[in-house]
Amino acid sequence: MKKRHTITLNLYAALAYRFLLIMFLYTLCRLGFYFFNHSLFQHVTLPKYLYMLWGGLKFDVSALIYINLIFILLQIIPFPFRYKEGYQRFCKWLFIVSNSLGILANFADFAYFKYTLKRTTATVFSQFGNEQNKMKLLMDFLADYWYLFLLYAVFIWVFVWLYKLVKVKKPVSYKWPAYVLHTVLLFAIALVCLTGVRGGWGFGTRPITLSNAGEFVDTPDQMSLVLNTPFCIFRTLKASKLKPVNYYDEQTLNSLYNPVHTPSDTAKFKPLNVVFLIIESLGKEHVGSLNTDLQGGKYKGYTPFIDSLVSQSYTFTKTYANGRKSIDALPSVITSIPGIREPFILSIYSGNKTTSIAKLLGDKGYETAFFHGAPNGSMGFSSYTHLAGIKHYFGQNEYKNTGDSDGTWGIWDDPFMQYMAHTMNTFKQPFFSSFFSLSSHHPFRLPDKYVGKFPKGPLPVQEVLGYTDMALRNFFRTAAAMPWYKNTLFVLCADHATVSYFPEYQTTPGYFSIPIILYYPGGNLKGKSDKVVQQLDIMPTVLNYLHYDKPYFSFGFDAFAKGNDNFAINNNDGNFNFYQGNYMLVNDGKLNVALYNLKTDRLTRNNILTKEPLIAEQMEKYLKAFIQQYTNRMIDNTLTAP
Repeated sequence: MKKRHTITLNLYAALAYRFLLIMFLYTLCRLGFYFFNHSLFQHVTLPKYLYMLWGGLKFDVSALIYINLIFILLQIIPFPFRYKEGYQRFCKWLFIVSNSLGILANFADFAYFKYTLKRTTATVFSQFGNEQNKMKLLMDFLADYWYLFLLYAVFIWVFVWLYKLVKVKKPVSYKWPAYVLHTVLLFAIALVCLTGVRGGWGFGTRPITLSNAGEFVDTPDQMSLVLNTPFCIFRTLKASKLKPVNYYDEQTLNSLYNPVHTPSDTAKFKPLNVVFLIIESLGKEHVGSLNTDLQGGKYKGYTPFIDSLVSQSYTFTKTYANGRKSIDALPSVITSIPGIREPFILSIYSGNKTTSIAKLLGDKGYETAFFHGAPNGSMGFSSYTHLAGIKHYFGQNEYKNTGDSDGTWGIWDDPFMQYMAHTMNTFKQPFFSSFFSLSSHHPFRLPDKYVGKFPKGPLPVQEVLGYTDMALRNFFRTAAAMPWYKNTLFVLCADHATVSYFPEYQTTPGYFSIPIILYYPGGNLKGKSDKVVQQLDIMPTVLNYLHYDKPYFSFGFDAFAKGNDNFAINNNDGNFNFYQGNYMLVNDGKLNVALYNLKTDRLTRNNILTKEPLIAEQMEKYLKAFIQQYTNRMIDNTLTAP
């Protein structure tokens, strides 16, 4: 019998070869996925698909490190028994079996995708967990797709053959210098693996998840071309799958709460520029003009420019964030979709078809842009904004002058906001832009030339908010001299509240209280309303102010609409906090647990649930309507207007 030709490499070169081999096979799987489902992706050009293949490598690396973690560890522990034939034989079959299962998952989606229009996630285990005829389902699947089974068998045969092409070379001797060197290599490879699993490294970089595929596609339905199935399963193992809710029939449900907005205004669309200014950690507590009752009316706050803006703007007395994390803010503000129990863009539903104010205005001919001074990719913002239909992303990469970096998060707010103003000045009107600040974030540092320039408060964030407030002042001063300024509606809000000092803000409502301010220098939009308003309401409020004339989807309300049946909602440790009128109802997802009158009991010390059952019952009706609309629409992927 002719002896098989093999190549002998040192252990680390062999490890690299095998990892690159399985990376190559995953790329072939991605090509196969597209081949079997190409009819569902008819508008993908060759250059765009090649870009998706490139983007998919990031997700392949992450998934393959998960799958091969034990194999890699067994190969890099710095002991000589690694080279024994029996040891390597065990590692070979560990590698082949574990990766064959990963490839099998990819192959399954060659056929299964057309039924779900999503890559398979961990919910598949619960989806079929109660099926009594699992074997029958499997046999039917194999019968219908027998050719995939044959293709898979050939694929694995080639995989095994290519694995066996390389053998590990045994060292002649293994002395103490080798132990030292291989220990160093162990830690180096471990660091590389950690970076690969996360999808990158650096301040503000979160471990990649399904929504990061949005960076490489034009529409959410294309994300499956970038992802691989094992990655989707691993990243959703701990994700919660929503279960359908049926509190009301469809007619009753829509009479209580309907997230499909149908404009009744017949006025002509008003093509104002729209600029969102989302300020990091700007809790309402820090704005003096919104807290005239604190410290006996003597409280000044830490944002003098915002105070001056409030006097020229329209705002509301009860304004809330829908989440407590930066990652919650953009979907709430731009897409009008909150994160319930987990951020929307980290959930298994992040690939659902959605709309956004950017998409809707983009269809009206608006230029759309997003500005954030962090390295591109930070917090997954670039991926999200791409999915939200924002055409241009301006981050640290585009700013280029790294001399203005704070050394931690990105470009200081002041120079970056000047860059934003001048960049917007190049846009054709009308345009939509959104800005997300970063300087008012831990570790709360200031540029050297501004140290000692701003009042310090009991909280470290307050001095830095003084700097960001100055940056806003300078931005508005620059923008005011530009031709688009008076034709622009500015909306200023926070991403979330932060640590509180005053007892009035050390409460559940206080933890979510932020400013929401609308400023239109070319009009007479001034005043204050005693109304409950949330981040979700920004999109419908702006669209209705512009007299947007088509149906659209939003979980929020028009803050200028008459009536008080609107509400705000956020979720804290699994509890729903439901605000309506002067009251806040707390519900654990099943039962009401507290009711507070926030007008007479701002410190939320007096639970009146048993004293005011009718109020609680009325509020619960709207809460259940929201839960039913949110849950069922997430499951059914109906987050757009018909």
